[in-house]
Amino acid sequence: MIRLKNEKEIAGIRESGRLLSRTLEELKKLVGEGISTRELDSFARSYIESHGGRPWFLGYMNYPASLCVSVNNEVIHGIPGTRRLRSGDIVSLDLGVDIKGYFSDAAITLPVGAISRKREALLRVTRECLALAVEQAVAGNRIGDISRAVFEHAVGKSCGVVRDYCGHGVGFAPHEDPQVPNYVGGGPNPRLKEGMVLAIEPMINSGTGDVELLEDGWTVVTADGSDSAHFEHTVVVLKDRMEILTALD
Repeated sequence: MIRLKNEKEIAGIRESGRLLSRTLEELKKLVGEGISTRELDSFARSYIESHGGRPWFLGYMNYPASLCVSVNNEVIHGIPGTRRLRSGDIVSLDLGVDIKGYFSDAAITLPVGAISRKREALLRVTRECLALAVEQAVAGNRIGDISRAVFEHAVGKSCGVVRDYCGHGVGFAPHEDPQVPNYVGGGPNPRLKEGMVLAIEPMINSGTGDVELLEDGWTVVTADGSDSAHFEHTVVVLKDRMEILTALD
């Protein structure tokens, strides 16, 4: 069941998204050669909690951290630990914030120092996929319009689209209906209505779209060892426009 949000509820999600975007901005300053993924996670948790929020990833379905940190061929759900970032890496930071029961979700993928042209291109294409998808999140369109925007752009740039994981509704809970795939399939295709809040999140690979799950039960990697990038925004469909609730400056 898709749960529409009223103005007061959207304001609560907006507050959550604002803290999330500020946290990602601070994390961007820390990303560099030598920092450990656990240090990034510790900072995220401390920053969110000190500003009145809760990192909802922590403990969600027993996930052991506040932040998902996925490096190079890791697609999503990388568990922070002792690994230290190296110049030339790309690193995805995926984060969720809960303030007073209002949930937001966003992700960015960042370069660590100077990266290869191939990795630069992957980040650019994935950012473009998100931008094109968000443009379709307006009343009267359908979920499939969002999905098509991601898929056609990625495939047109010779990239693989991850099909095993997708975007989703968000706001009152971490994951709500509807699902928001990054490809056009035969599943539900509801029309977008005022008050819908969606987490739109292209996951794009430089090789195929196939993925595998590691033995830790969380970390998803590309099946062919190619690089992956992940960008995500929480957006709300309004009467005559859409608004990005996790917009970064």
